[in-house]
Amino acid sequence: MEIVLPFVVGFLFTSGVYLMMHRNFIKIILGMALLGYAGNLFLFVISRITLGQPAFIPSDAEKMGEVYADPFPQALILTAIVIGFGVQAFAIILLKRTYINIGTANLDELKDED
Repeated sequence: MEIVLPFVVGFLFTSGVYLMMHRNFIKIILGMALLGYAGNLFLFVISRITLGQPAFIPSDAEKMGEVYADPFPQALILTAIVIGFGVQAFAIILLKRTYINIGTANLDELKDED
């Protein structure tokens, strides 16, 4: 499973960059979302996946002998998910207002409008 995740991260980064290179505002928002997901999954992968282990060290342990789950990357990913959702919601509202006022979601046509 750990060998598949870097390829998934690479595919998500590639897809996100490809979508952000389009001139359609909707594809740019989807590309931003994919880049956010890729970044979160990248943090998850580099923090080493440990299944079935608690995220704390027992108080009676004198040294860290067992593999345990590190809670810091998990907290970073949770924060990044919330911030990414807020940015995506703002971008969708901005797209809606732009489409209502100007009537297009294409960035090339937005350059011509005042």
